[in-house]
Parts: sequence; C-alpha cells; structure tokens
Amino acid sequence: MDGRQWRGTIAAAQAGDRRALDELVAGWLPLVYNIVGRALNGHADVDDVVQETMLRAVDNLGSLRDPDSFRSWLVAIAMRQIRDRARRRTAEPLDGDAGERAADFAELTVLRLQLAGQRREVAEAVRWLDDEDRQLLSLWWLEVAGELTRRELAAAVGISRQHAAVRVQRMKERLEAARGIVRALDSACADLRSATSRWDGRPDSVWRKRLARHIRGCAYCSGSPRETVVPAERLLVGIALVPVPLGFTLSLALGGGKTAVAATTVGWSAKILSALTKPAVAVTAGATIAAGGAYVVTRTPDKPPPRAAVAPTASSTARPPTRTPSPSASPSRVRLYGTVVDAVDSAPAATAPPGTLPRRAEQGVTATGAPATGLTHNGESVTLRGTGYFRVRWQILPGERPGDLVMPTWTGLDGRLFHVASGGGHRMDDVQPGSTDGTTWMGGPSTGTAVLPSGTQQMWQNEYFWIDGAVTLHQNEGTADYNLFVETSTWDKVTEDIRTGPAQGAVRYGLVRDNAEDTTPVPQYLTRSTPADQSTVRRRSQVTP
Repeated sequence: MDGRQWRGTIAAAQAGDRRALDELVAGWLPLVYNIVGRALNGHADVDDVVQETMLRAVDNLGSLRDPDSFRSWLVAIAMRQIRDRARRRTAEPLDGDAGERAADFAELTVLRLQLAGQRREVAEAVRWLDDEDRQLLSLWWLEVAGELTRRELAAAVGISRQHAAVRVQRMKERLEAARGIVRALDSACADLRSATSRWDGRPDSVWRKRLARHIRGCAYCSGSPRETVVPAERLLVGIALVPVPLGFTLSLALGGGKTAVAATTVGWSAKILSALTKPAVAVTAGATIAAGGAYVVTRTPDKPPPRAAVAPTASSTARPPTRTPSPSASPSRVRLYGTVVDAVDSAPAATAPPGTLPRRAEQGVTATGAPATGLTHNGESVTLRGTGYFRVRWQILPGERPGDLVMPTWTGLDGRLFHVASGGGHRMDDVQPGSTDGTTWMGGPSTGTAVLPSGTQQMWQNEYFWIDGAVTLHQNEGTADYNLFVETSTWDKVTEDIRTGPAQGAVRYGLVRDNAEDTTPVPQYLTRSTPADQSTVRRRSQVTP
C-alpha cells in the first residue's frame, strides 16, 4: 500500500468527505491490524490498540500536511500506541483470557496465509521473541513484504536509518535462533522430549534459554538441518497481509468537535467492505467497523435522526437455542447415538460457505498426557475430559516417510463424542497452491504420498470434535510419518475457522457435520473398550450403548 496513491482520498477526507473517510479507514485497517497483531503477539489488547490508533489517525487527520506521508504517519501512530500500551501494562499479569490468546497471531498468520515449510517456521518463531524485538519485527516483516520502506521503519521506531540497520540485524539473528528452536521442537530428539515434558507449551524467555542451551549441546538438534535454511527475508518477500478476522469490531467516536473532519459533513452513513462478509456487530453514535460487516461513520447529533426500519441481521437477533441432547432423553433417542459413523465423502465446492454450526454445551475440556510438542511418535496419546469442543490438527510428512498411513484411534470412550466440523482452509488431498506437479498435503511426485486405509474418510487440516465425557486419542504411525496437535477449542473458534474461505486465502471453506442431533457422525476408529494394542481398533466404530 502506497500513501501516494491515496492522495485524493486523503485530501477529500480532510475536507469532510464522509465516503472518502470510509474508504481511508477501510483501506488502511489491515496494515494497522498486522503491525499491532504481530507486535503484541495476539494479546487481548490488540483490538484496543488498533482502535486507539485509528481513532487518533481520524482525530488528527487535519494536521497531516503532506498526504504522501500518510503511511509513515499512520505507522508512527500505531507504534506509539503499542509502546504506550506496553508501558501501561508492564507490571500487570496476564489474565486467563490474555494468556490463552498469546500465540493467536502466529497461528492466525499460518492459517490465513496457508503458510507451510520454512515460511510457517518463521511465523511460529515470532512467538519466541521478546517484546522489543517483536515490535521491530512487526515493521521489518512489512518492509520485506513490500508494504513499508526502511525510512518509514526507522521513523516509526524513532531512530536513524543507520541505527535501524543495526537493530534489524540483531533482531534477525535472534529470529534465526528462534527458528532453530521451532525446528528442534518439530524433530524426533528423545532427549528434548524428555526435557520439555513439564513445559506447558507457552514460549517464554526461560524456556527459550533452556531450549537454546539444549540445542547447543545436542548433536542431533544442532546438526545440519534436513533442508537448506532459507533466510527469513527471502521467505517473506511479497507475502500478503493477514486479513482482519471475522468478528473484529472497531468503534471510532466522531463527536464533540474533536475530529479534524468537518462535523457538519459527518452524518449517518455506511459503507460495506467488499473484502468482508459478516454483518455489522453494532451501529451506534460513533463509527463502527465489524470485520465482515459494515463501517458506519456518525457524529453525536444535537437531535438523533429518526430511526428507520432495519431488516434484522444475524448479529441483531439472538443465537439459536442450544440443541444439545439432554441426558434424560427418551430411550429411543439415546439409541441413535453411534448409528452414524464417518465414511468416505467427496469434497464440497471450494467456494460454498458452510452452514451454521449448531451450538452445543461448553463447560470446559481438559487435555492430559500429550507431550508439549504434540503427538509426534507411535504410542503417544492424549486424554480429553469434559464437555465442549476440541481440535485435532493434522501434519503429514511424506518427505520423511511416505506409504501406508496407520490411522490414530480413539479408545475408552465414556459418554459421547461427535465429529462436528472440518476446517483449516483445505482437505489434506487438495492440491497445494503454487504446485505445478499436483502435490497435495498428502504428498506428491518428489516426496511420495501417504496413503489412507481403504474406506477411511479423508481428513482436513483441522478436524473439530465435541465431547461430553472422556476419551483417549492414540498416535499409531507406522510406515507413513504424521503428527497430531490437539488443543481445546470453542464454538466461536470453530465457526471462525470454517468460515474462512478463498477470499481470505484459503483453498476452500470448511464443512459443518453437526446436525444438532444424536445422528451427528462419530469418528471412525472409535471404541468404548481399551484394547492392549490400540492400533487394532476397527474402522467402523461400535459405540452404541
């Protein structure tokens, strides 16, 4: 994005053109969101800092003398807000929700931009950087991607270009060290698995030092990587901005004469953002932008305008009631559970949005027993207990070992387990974007292919399940190499994933499997028993009472 191309729009907005202001905010929000999101690593304050940045930009737009410098001016505002927020919260501990979201932006980058291989490694390495390095990286990432210049980077940080070059070089060295940690955690080092057995999976400075020390002293982890390591700046060239997520809400109060936009010309207006699809979350006396919805610019009028009849939207009506079957349901209803089992199916149309995911009860799910690095070896398992949603993310590694894939199995089911949705932006048998030889996430001509057992349903990148009870998932890899990453989820997160489609960089929309009844499918390879050899569980699950 070049500020010079926006000269006319900026000048019109400064003169009080409400449509120009709509276009300006809508056009530059993604850049601000990417800078703040990456600098704060998905912290719960991201939304607030983005809102503060855009509010100050709109409020002070009249003070901008040169429209050609709009981009560097806006980025400098964003960095000031990031630093101000960091200073205000230095002594404050993360609350539960903020801690849970601390790695969201790295995951969002991988998911939305469909990153794989070393590009994904770079995105995940960002989690291991300190706050100061991450703030600088949020600008350098956009510089390499062609969204900023080095002059704008230096101005936003408040240092000279020469000093910026030194700072960037040091940050890049620490980023490469963090990439080494990500590679090591993805490796098969038995000593590292033992060393991380008590790690909670959240990157921090203590574990960064411990893992770096292990890598330096471990012949396996410090050995030559399996492939040539490409410098991060080459991997990020031309990379897209992460789209603003569904449900993101930005409220800008434009009243009281505070804004530089002429108060007499800022009225009740709306502009639908073409790149977003979800209805507006709210329309109030201010300016509201909901990702996937409408941006409304208003001022606080002396007399509110008359209220016009507005057609109800999904956001203005109550959610449908929960249809989770009651434990006291009739015997005939209970007997339906387990009668529908996953089976081979065809991929839906890539551009067909999914239906609405029925909302089931959420009282919390715990996952115990899994190594911090995920289920990466035969014999590893995770036990899930509670009532709610969880995700199983697939990683198939034909470059390591192609061939017949021995599916993971579910044992010891106590209660009910449903396969409710599939997402992640693609099925594993979809052709990878940019491939010229038909390579899919199952493999291709240069690596060989992982082959599913006959009659097994094709997995997607992310598979979502709902549990009411307990069950254990086992990794059973044999010839073909694969990894499973299991984490708890929510109805909101599942919905966001499956509704990410081609317009946001995914290969296809996700798929809803839940019908809100006991005839929702159960996964294959599921049993209530606990066999000595978990890999012997039959494909056709038998879980009826």
